[in-house]
Amino acid sequence: MTNNNNLICDIETGVCGVSEDDEMQVIDFSQKRKSIDVYYVTDPICSHCWALEPVLRRFVEQYGHYVNFHTIMGGLLEKWAGFADVSNGISSPSDVAGHWREVGEHSRMPIDGTLWLENPIQSSYPPSRVFKVIQKHNGDLANVFLRRAREAVFVFNQNIAENSVLIGIVNKLGLNGEKIVKEAELPIGQQLLTEDFALASQLGVRGFPTIIMLNEENKGVKIVGSRTLDSYTSGLKQVLNLDELKPKQQPALFSLLEKEKLLFSKEIEVMYDIEQKDINRFVESELSAIAYDTKEILGETYFINR
Repeated sequence: MTNNNNLICDIETGVCGVSEDDEMQVIDFSQKRKSIDVYYVTDPICSHCWALEPVLRRFVEQYGHYVNFHTIMGGLLEKWAGFADVSNGISSPSDVAGHWREVGEHSRMPIDGTLWLENPIQSSYPPSRVFKVIQKHNGDLANVFLRRAREAVFVFNQNIAENSVLIGIVNKLGLNGEKIVKEAELPIGQQLLTEDFALASQLGVRGFPTIIMLNEENKGVKIVGSRTLDSYTSGLKQVLNLDELKPKQQPALFSLLEKEKLLFSKEIEVMYDIEQKDINRFVESELSAIAYDTKEILGETYFINR
């Protein structure tokens, strides 16, 4: 599956890639499933997927007990050779920088974007293959890798298609980065990625992020783009045929920061329903007993667990 025309991200629809889908659609698949499956189709360099992080984390934290969650790689950028999106002014890597900055400003999930001018990413396949190799052994750790890779590329301007960057990220997970990256370059790495592309195609995915929820009767909803929490909870209620859901209590901030290691202000605001102006007071009251650092980048505050 090759998606050479999928790099552009639309600020209004919240979709990375070519898509004419409505925000939410009723869908029906024939293969029987035993429980609710949620498929999150994404890509390491999908800017609207980065923008979705605060809402998606809260959805998983509070409603994850209803579902089996699957992260699927979609293949946003195979290569630049032959790529052109004239209507959106995209014909080279440098054209992407402005789009990324716009998504960052709109979402308040920081995005630098100057990477596209200084050391442009040639393909999103290398980090996608590393994700798949890690996921083969440990799905939770693969999701941590994906988060760290996104922090690296969007915020800290690192080229996550380069082996040295990937090795460093994987090493920090407690794995052998050189071994994992080498395995990802073997045929098995592309095979695992191709299987994800086939599944995404089977699910009718044409842009990222796309979240598909299927119940045991093979019916469900497809939600395209970066949406609000209400969009995902409404979709889940529809799939479950329930009037109300019973969310779990949000985790305490100290435990969330301990698990995530780094949280941006917007993520805390979304998780706990607080205003941006109240963030410092809230964090100080919640984290008074633990050691943490407060930093700022690209005009946004973030917090690091020591």
